[in-house]
Amino acid sequence: MGKKRIVKKGGGSVDAGLKSRALSGVSSKKKVIAGTLHVQATYNNTKVLLSDKNGNALTWSSSGALGFKGAKKGTPFAAAKIGELIGEKAVMMGVQEVNVIIRGVGSGRESAVRAFSSKGIDISAIVDKTPVPHNGPKPKKPRRV
Repeated sequence: MGKKRIVKKGGGSVDAGLKSRALSGVSSKKKVIAGTLHVQATYNNTKVLLSDKNGNALTWSSSGALGFKGAKKGTPFAAAKIGELIGEKAVMMGVQEVNVIIRGVGSGRESAVRAFSSKGIDISAIVDKTPVPHNGPKPKKPRRV
């Protein structure tokens, strides 16, 4: 009847090749002491961007860029891996302190910031700039039967 196929299911870990590729692009020429960390956490993905004080992007990553697929992209574990990666890049650039701006309501909000701060970078302020509608769209009319 043929050979049995064995399907190996990934445990949600980071692909080593993608992580090394993400870390390879860090140039040691840029020396920045203070910056801003932008965390956008949606239900489906988590994106982290490190910029200087003027808002110029230095480095960024997302859970999809690290090899997470589907529903695993929005998990706190994936967000923590992104935070660690951006933290390593920031240490290579010489960043010592950051302000954190968080947008979105996803589950990776806190874990990305915790993983970033575990690399020894001081966090001076955390600001939540999640967009909140003031009134929103007009509700549907009641159904007439």
